[in-house]
Amino acid sequence: MDWRDQGILLSTRRHGESSAIIEVFTPERGRHVGVVRGGSSRKIAPILQPGAQLDVAWRARLEDHIGSFNVELIRSRAAAALEDRLALAGLNAVTALLSYCLPERAAHAALYHETERLLDLLDQIEIWPLAYLRWEVRLLNDMGYALELERCAVTGTDEDLVYVSPKSGRAVSRAAAGEWADRLLPLPAILRGDGDAPDAEIVEAFTTTGYFLHEHLARDLGHKPLPDARARFVEAFQKRLSQ
Repeated sequence: MDWRDQGILLSTRRHGESSAIIEVFTPERGRHVGVVRGGSSRKIAPILQPGAQLDVAWRARLEDHIGSFNVELIRSRAAAALEDRLALAGLNAVTALLSYCLPERAAHAALYHETERLLDLLDQIEIWPLAYLRWEVRLLNDMGYALELERCAVTGTDEDLVYVSPKSGRAVSRAAAGEWADRLLPLPAILRGDGDAPDAEIVEAFTTTGYFLHEHLARDLGHKPLPDARARFVEAFQKRLSQ
């Protein structure tokens, strides 16, 4: 069995004396794991950095074997990430979340292409948090937790939508919320895709998407703790706002 594709490197770990086990996200094969022979060598190890765009060729005797990868670097994103702490935290959040929640070998082509576009913006850190927020909404959608934010779940109106139901992920208008308002999540306009937003509104939106990551996605994955990298990115963004 063999195939060839492009992929985004999610993680790498040493294997034996000189090899490495890598995890890549590809458009057609989803999250895929394999061994890179000589992956710990001075020649190959520098290109096996999270976020790197790789040309990967996978081969195994049987489909269900871990198999081995031959890899070639298409482009590295390490330089862009290392230039800014927030960019590095964002890169780590993206790769950690994908590694955490993607089922192995299941294609998510649309999410892959959106991830590629997001990581290519790492050197534009002024727009990156908003781009990341929109990516996180897409991630929730692909994992089966789509937020339905166009109309009120109670009245059907598309006006004055300011809350999200923590159970259904559907929008709720101010009038319909009534005495239940303090039990609902915030729905900043930017979460509905309404133009650009002040940074404080992005932080508020992270509260809502974070709830669904923690209370829905993580729960359905057996309460496996969400990667700390996501919280570190949000904290780094908040810290930058306070400076």
